Amino acid sequence: MRNPVAVATTNAFENRQDKRMDGLCLASQRPRANVLGIQVEALDMERALSRIANALRTGHKGYVCAINVHSVMEAQRDADLAATFAGAEVTVPDGMPTVWVGRLQGHRHMQRVAGPDLMYEIFRRNEFAGCKHFFYGGNEGVAQELAANFGRRFPWVRIVGTYTPPYRSLTRTEEQCLINTVSACKPDIIWVGISTPKQEKFMRRYLPELETRLMFGVGAAFDFHTGHIQDCPEWIKRAGLQWLHRLVQEPKRLWWRYLRNNPAFLFQIALQLTGLRTYLPTSTSDTMTRSSSSDVLPPFRPTGPEC
Repeated sequence: MRNPVAVATTNAFENRQDKRMDGLCLASQRPRANVLGIQVEALDMERALSRIANALRTGHKGYVCAINVHSVMEAQRDADLAATFAGAEVTVPDGMPTVWVGRLQGHRHMQRVAGPDLMYEIFRRNEFAGCKHFFYGGNEGVAQELAANFGRRFPWVRIVGTYTPPYRSLTRTEEQCLINTVSACKPDIIWVGISTPKQEKFMRRYLPELETRLMFGVGAAFDFHTGHIQDCPEWIKRAGLQWLHRLVQEPKRLWWRYLRNNPAFLFQIALQLTGLRTYLPTSTSDTMTRSSSSDVLPPFRPTGPEC
């Protein structure tokens, strides 16, 4: 007679493996644009929100990356960053150039899904009302200001904690403090606003150690939603000129980024689109082992004590 505990354990393991294989099969079927070797999912806002809601519902841990010209060009110079993008649960087209490349590759429905816009939609929509949120990043006081602003705009949201990191790598003591803080709060979503490439590498490094479900790298979204950076009209975004609007506001910080990245991107993407050069997508097999971040958690249930 078989040991019932052993049978239950075997069945649980097989069910878990089946879920992981189903996830891998679905991932392989998701349409993606190849932007200089970086795979960007062919999404619009509604499809992106559906993907995120499904990830929360099924209990997968993962991180979400917003891909634009800056992140694509940083990945050309940094293989570890390229691998980090390849290991993301979701990659959204944050900039219009990534959308234009996707459409030229046949993804007609692809639209811009900017990090700040995605953040706003998740906070305002009913299907995410039960989520608990944690803000990591920003200058001193910005995360707290953002929590207060969103708390006033969306009284139903549950913002359970904030953390303003230093402008350097965390010490082991600071790491443990962060891990303990997140463990006490148990947020469903951690919003990370420390700019590319630091935020993507931070998410990949700490996701296995933090008691959360999804992490979002949203760059300057903290500053946008607190008014420290002014947003631009929609027609400027559709024209792909938001970078110029940002440059006018932060010339000292951004001039070198745009001078270094924009011309190089135009040159390399022209080579790719004309077939003069091939950019092979970075495979998830090139990433570090992600067994911890691939584990399946219990289904999302918005319950539990506040931090």
